[in-house]
Amino acid sequence: MSEWITNTITSLGYLGIGLLMFLENLFPPIPSELIMPLAGFTVAKGRMELAPVILAGVIGTILGALPWYYVGKLVGEDNLKRLADKYGKWISVSSRDIEKADNWFDKHGQKAVLFCRLVPGVRTLISLPAGISGMPLVPFLIYSTIGTALWVSFLTLAGYALGDNYEIVEEYLGPVSKIVFVLLIVAFVVWVVNKRKKKH
Repeated sequence: MSEWITNTITSLGYLGIGLLMFLENLFPPIPSELIMPLAGFTVAKGRMELAPVILAGVIGTILGALPWYYVGKLVGEDNLKRLADKYGKWISVSSRDIEKADNWFDKHGQKAVLFCRLVPGVRTLISLPAGISGMPLVPFLIYSTIGTALWVSFLTLAGYALGDNYEIVEEYLGPVSKIVFVLLIVAFVVWVVNKRKKKH
């Protein structure tokens, strides 16, 4: 993976960075924690400019967030409620739970989108509930862009500062993505177990 990312950036330059960050949002196993630090290292070597590198990363990420947002829109709250009423008993999710989650997102959705863009493991996933809850596109893009710009800038500058050791960023942040993902699954399982206990 590392070699493919390096070759893409070397051969396609800024376009390669944008393309990789776009794909990273569609296929989370592709790590932004490696793409942007490598791009920062390339800037440190004098082969690229800092501002266009960050801009390419941000544009690629935002374009990659849109398919998930529109999948959420396509699914929609009403369809999700119907599915929950039909199959939700297996995981203790009802249409009322969906409604509660949607109400929460209506109140806190902008903050959620902004901050989740800074969290490895949920950066990509946040686009889905934003679409499902019907969050308007313009605020979604604004808050996604702010959060993404901070994340991409951090990764790029880390790679710039670390130079030849840019891969350290991925070594430290890569496991964080997995930990966050596991914690989300554990939290969901605990919630399901508690719900079932209350029912009994």
